Amino acid sequence: MMTENTPTPTARPRLRRSDVPAYLASTHGIDVAVSTLAKWATVGGGPAMQYSGRIPLYSITELDVWATERLSKTVRSTSEQRS
Repeated sequence: MMTENTPTPTARPRLRRSDVPAYLASTHGIDVAVSTLAKWATVGGGPAMQYSGRIPLYSITELDVWATERLSKTVRSTSEQRS
């Protein structure tokens, strides 16, 4: 049962991989699958993570940094994006 004191997933300082897609979608509008995060954990390119034993944990701060770096600057036309 959820109470006022029960933390929501985004209230935690670190998220499990399965919670990351919902956070990125709701906070930054970036859709990413859990399987993509797992692949990036192997080959690189994804957000920074830490481990607690075998469990990868993603810092909210690091997710925000990664999302900000992934997004382009604001543009007013498609031609501006190429610059």
